[in-house]
Amino acid sequence: MKQIIFAATLVLVATAAQAQNFGTGSNSRSHSVQGYTTNSGTYVAPHAATNPNSTQRDNYSATGNVNPYTGAVGTRTPRY
Repeated sequence: MKQIIFAATLVLVATAAQAQNFGTGSNSRSHSVQGYTTNSGTYVAPHAATNPNSTQRDNYSATGNVNPYTGAVGTRTPRY
């Protein structure tokens, strides 16, 4: 009985550890962005952003990705 409980616990721990990284294709390289005011007068607070590259699929806001700084799940469909 102890072996069954131990095995079940091991499976749950392994599954939880894998779930944290599974499905997130976020760009692992990022940089901080200072706060700024747009031309229309809107203030954008300081934040972290992924480094530029040739795709939007690895941005924190893209569907299937998770922002490691805030835990927010991406909801935007990449344009390219």
